Amino acid sequence: MSDVLFVAEHRRGDLRDVSYEGITAGRELADALGGDLHVAVISGSVEAFAESLNTPAVDAIHTVEAGEEFDHDTYAAATEALHAELDPAALLLPNSVNGLDYAPAVADSLGLPYASDAVDVAYDDGLTVTREMYGSKVETTVDVAGDQFVVSIRSGEWPAASGAGEASLEAFEFDADSVDDGARVQGYEEVGSGDVDISEADFLVSIGRGIEEEENLDLIRDLCDATGATLSSSRPIVDNGWLPKNRQVGQSGKQVTPDVYLAIGISGAVQHVAGMKGAETIIAINTDPNAPIFDIADYGIVGDLFDVVPALIEEFE
Repeated sequence: MSDVLFVAEHRRGDLRDVSYEGITAGRELADALGGDLHVAVISGSVEAFAESLNTPAVDAIHTVEAGEEFDHDTYAAATEALHAELDPAALLLPNSVNGLDYAPAVADSLGLPYASDAVDVAYDDGLTVTREMYGSKVETTVDVAGDQFVVSIRSGEWPAASGAGEASLEAFEFDADSVDDGARVQGYEEVGSGDVDISEADFLVSIGRGIEEEENLDLIRDLCDATGATLSSSRPIVDNGWLPKNRQVGQSGKQVTPDVYLAIGISGAVQHVAGMKGAETIIAINTDPNAPIFDIADYGIVGDLFDVVPALIEEFE
């Protein structure tokens, strides 16, 4: 009883980023426990998903044929059945809309302690989970009692696993038709999705209060055109009605993990940072040398964006 079981997540035919991040988190915890990392993928194109998830960090992948999309009762029943079969020390699930739907039910059914929204997990004679509170202003550590536990992990906190692995692939026998569904997903309706999904962008140029006036957004759009970047923003820009909600990065917007995140005129409030700190490279432009955004930036320019941005446009053009 030292293994880790992580349940991957997919939606509308695509694996979500947290599926690869969860592999990294699971591998770290499995190493601390001295066990193996098992990854499960439930419903959908399980064989194709398994092939994509087969990275060097994974020891075994379990596929569960059970419809096409997420369903509370099916996922809960399949996860409990997997847990009974594998008897892992740790069950990891994404702290997502879907994960939060069934993780508490699974923990309750199994009679196990449950820690949600983990930004870090560690094991040394017991599990310690790090969580953030009060709008990410405070970090807390929680010691979890017992030899087995359930943890849901926040996306964007671990690097995504990659590479080709040699994990064993096993089809898990599960009778999905026997599940007594109280509710079933009938379809999806996009609400406020707008013209672009910023969470899928490789290069984001994000603007904050420093833009001063709505008409100054044209300058940033010119930069996006010159660099091939996608435009996003902090919350004040959306609250002012200058950009739609689907462009907002942050705790109350979208979590993003682009290759490059260029923050222009953004001070770096914790609510915004919580949504973009997983970016591979962070570049900040701000007139205030003490702006919190510089604490997490890989590169920083202390200067007026109205001087810096035109120079960048000229360079890229």
